[in-house]
Amino acid sequence: MEITKAAFVVSNSDYRKCPDTKLPEYAFIGRSNVGKSSLINMLTGVKGLAKTSGQPGKTQLINHFLINGQWYLVDLPGYGYARTSKTSREKWQKMIVDYILKRQQLVNVFVLVDSRIPPQKIDVDFINFLGQNGVPLTIVFTKIDKQKQREVSATVNTYQRTLAEAWEDLPEMLMTSSVTRYGRDRLLDRIDEINRTLQNND
Repeated sequence: MEITKAAFVVSNSDYRKCPDTKLPEYAFIGRSNVGKSSLINMLTGVKGLAKTSGQPGKTQLINHFLINGQWYLVDLPGYGYARTSKTSREKWQKMIVDYILKRQQLVNVFVLVDSRIPPQKIDVDFINFLGQNGVPLTIVFTKIDKQKQREVSATVNTYQRTLAEAWEDLPEMLMTSSVTRYGRDRLLDRIDEINRTLQNND
């Protein structure tokens, strides 16, 4: 798949106010500072499409970007950012959960995890939450350019062993780097595969 057009459409805090179309939506989410905005900008080839920041918790709303006029890339707030009030965290959590569980147009959640960090409880719990609720997902390891291949492989293997405690069939896992653009084609191919499946089922 080649992305020829990517445009911001709307930000909001309620899944019911998301675009009123039947186009498939692919959500991107991860812990704060996992490199989500950089990955979105790399995927779309539009610098600054998603706002990047060294400050965690930058994304606070559900952001819709229309890609090629055919599907939406949805940038969700990061989870696990402790330096906000309890009220704000609860509000974000409800917004995210409502979107994920109630948004009919959502067809896949890309869960981003930092390839340099061993499995964290908050990531594993979120991945298991998606699985328990039957939400299709793909795990995306970010920042693989920051360490050696064997170190990336060790992190992936640890994730596989950890998730195998709760999963019969593990989710698909992809490696990416926003710096080198590694994994870009495979991730876009994954979206293309799902889109084609949806078209065939119509």
